[in-house]
Amino acid sequence: MATKLNLVIDQGATYSNAILVKDSSNNAIDLSTYTVAGQIRKYYTSSNSTSFTATGNSTGYVNISLTSNATANLSSGRYVYDIEITSNTGVVTRVTEGIATITPQVTR
Repeated sequence: MATKLNLVIDQGATYSNAILVKDSSNNAIDLSTYTVAGQIRKYYTSSNSTSFTATGNSTGYVNISLTSNATANLSSGRYVYDIEITSNTGVVTRVTEGIATITPQVTR
């Protein structure tokens, strides 16, 4: 089951976050052989999405980021997102999900 984590992302700014992924024994998972993917959408059913740049590392962290151009192209408001990892055997696991709030940019 995915961990619930709400994000606050500043419109027009570079965004990054590191999320620790643990197994059922509370040990960090070596994610160096996993692929990581994540998207943000206005609604679960929206056809338009923005993809996070996402990587995993050997210490169990998933690193996600969005460029300043990507966040500038998101209207302020509430969105939904999730992050999934895929093992080298093809097993997909959603590790986190939640609401992403885009705060409006003043400086342009």
